[in-house]
Amino acid sequence: MAITIEEAILAINPDAEFTCSPADNTYEHIIWRFETPPIAKADVEAKIVELQTAKDAEATQNATDKANAKAKLIAGEALTEAE
Repeated sequence: MAITIEEAILAINPDAEFTCSPADNTYEHIIWRFETPPIAKADVEAKIVELQTAKDAEATQNATDKANAKAKLIAGEALTEAE
C-alpha cells in the first residue's frame, strides 16, 4: 500500500489541520485549516519517498525474518526475537 499525502503531512507536522480527498490524493487539492502553515509540495513529496522506502524495507525485513525462522525451525535451531 502506498504512502498517502495525509500520512506524509502528519509525519512532518503531527498537529497539521487540513483536508484532502483520499480519492484525489493530490497536493493541489489540500486545504490548510486553522492557520496551519502550508508545507511545501517538495517537502511532502520527499517525505512520501522517505516513508515508502522505510515501509518497503520493513516489509522486506519481515519477509527475511519469516524465511529465516522457517529455516531455523526446520533445522531445530533457536529463533531470534524478530523471527
